[in-house]
Amino acid sequence: MIVLQLIKRVWMSVKANLLYLWRKHLFKEYHKSVEIKRPILLTPKYIELGNNIFINYHSRIEGISTYAGVIYHPNIRVCDGVSIQQNLHLTCAKSIIIGKNTAIAANVTITDIHHPYEDINTPIEKQRLEVKEVNIGEDSKVYNNVVILPGVNIGKHVTIGANSVVANSIPDYSVAVGQPARVVKRYDFNLKRWRKTDKDGNFLI
Repeated sequence: MIVLQLIKRVWMSVKANLLYLWRKHLFKEYHKSVEIKRPILLTPKYIELGNNIFINYHSRIEGISTYAGVIYHPNIRVCDGVSIQQNLHLTCAKSIIIGKNTAIAANVTITDIHHPYEDINTPIEKQRLEVKEVNIGEDSKVYNNVVILPGVNIGKHVTIGANSVVANSIPDYSVAVGQPARVVKRYDFNLKRWRKTDKDGNFLI
């Protein structure tokens, strides 16, 4: 029994090292401390993964290199300490960066791609993409079912509430909720506490 357990441990170690070496060759950046559980779709040559990253089941992390006859150069950067729960849907044709120690909850969509609809003689899915880079700051938290749209910059230490649609940028040290998401709280460094804000992000009296 002890011998079987030892063989199992050795095999698991060998398997983990082989997986690491294989993925390190495929990804733009990859470390031993990365854990990815059964993704649906990855395009590793466009993905940089820092240290101590966890990505839960059924993620789609896809760099789009060609679409409707146009060539793109996608870059997906997930920084150190990021955790991502199940069913992430991330599509990128330009640049998406997730800052260090940020947590992404389940069923989140992040994209730098917009499908135009203006040409009524061409199916929407066949029109040329509009792309705008997305940045999510460090130490932030994105809750379940959030959609983050092209051109958005989310600052440092930001909370995005569940079911929000983020269409505009969110400043550092804020809480944003809604469809579209708007800031409802910001940290006041003068008073050293969190304060409610109006629809424009100004502190309420």
